[in-house]
Amino acid sequence: MTTDRRSFLTTLATATAASAFGRDWTGQTPERYPDPDVITLDPAFEKLVQGNAPIRRLHTGMLWAEGPAWNGTGNYLVWSDIPNNAQMRWLPEDGHVSVMRNNANNSNGNTFDLQGRQISFEHGTRRVVRYELDGKITVLADKFDGKPLNAPNDGAVHPDGSIWFTDPGYGSMMDYEGNKGELLLKESVYRIDPSGEITKITEDLEKPNGLCFSPDYKKVYIVDTGSPKNIRVYDVDGKTVKNGKVFAINKASLSDKENVRAKDGKADFSLCKGGSDGIRCDVEGNLWASAGWVGDGFDGVHVFNPDGKLIGFIKLPETASNVCFGGQKRNRLFITASQSLYSVYVNTRGAHHC
Repeated sequence: MTTDRRSFLTTLATATAASAFGRDWTGQTPERYPDPDVITLDPAFEKLVQGNAPIRRLHTGMLWAEGPAWNGTGNYLVWSDIPNNAQMRWLPEDGHVSVMRNNANNSNGNTFDLQGRQISFEHGTRRVVRYELDGKITVLADKFDGKPLNAPNDGAVHPDGSIWFTDPGYGSMMDYEGNKGELLLKESVYRIDPSGEITKITEDLEKPNGLCFSPDYKKVYIVDTGSPKNIRVYDVDGKTVKNGKVFAINKASLSDKENVRAKDGKADFSLCKGGSDGIRCDVEGNLWASAGWVGDGFDGVHVFNPDGKLIGFIKLPETASNVCFGGQKRNRLFITASQSLYSVYVNTRGAHHC
């Protein structure tokens, strides 16, 4: 569903606090509660907000941060700094940040399987890998129909042990040995069976990007960062999908008046360039989607209810790339955004373990 721009702007205009660009992200000047950059657009969002929880910038200094994933056993967050070819780790005990892997093959997305093993989607080597508990690396996928994958991007683990992942062309130009920077496959979504068999789920998205399951695993949400830049939803049908349709469109900048024109009282999003990237569901079935590439008033996290209506917005000063729920109660939202890592406690829990 599209967003009513007029009501969106009215909500922001009535906010009494400074915008995300005006706040002190060092934490030396605390924001007054409730955090002014956690913005309710529909009353349904109010119950998801922790009134005494600020947005915190936990770390900065990356070149492009992506793929946050929470390890519940190790009690840490891992994420990728793709251009620096590193995987980073954040510890909640004291906020310590370190380089966990300094040759991560330009990994993008990360997740953990049901045995606590890290799954990474690598640009540099065009493959999906699993880090075994003894430190060894298992290659789960690097080809389909005998051709190299493009650049695995994001994925999620299903309870049946399969791994679903997207394979757009982003990252295929990485200067890496054996990577000639060409796409040999239609950009698609795949499933890795526990047996090792790789099957194509769908190829009806131009640039399939973020992916997550609904709380009951009966639906899968996939972001298309190509054209027309939307979030699609499919019914999970065993080892494949059916009934694909548009779930939400969130491309309009709140401050870009030239790109959004009124048509019969509805917003026209056709000229807007921004959109979502990474997505995760909470236990109520709301979809939390990172967003950016338009500017002030759009960058951050957009929250959609199960019907695709935009109900809330977490405003950030940087383009947001991905999100995940973590912490001991899975009620802390972690957000990678351009050069930084952010978090905020919410009044819900992530639907899945990372």
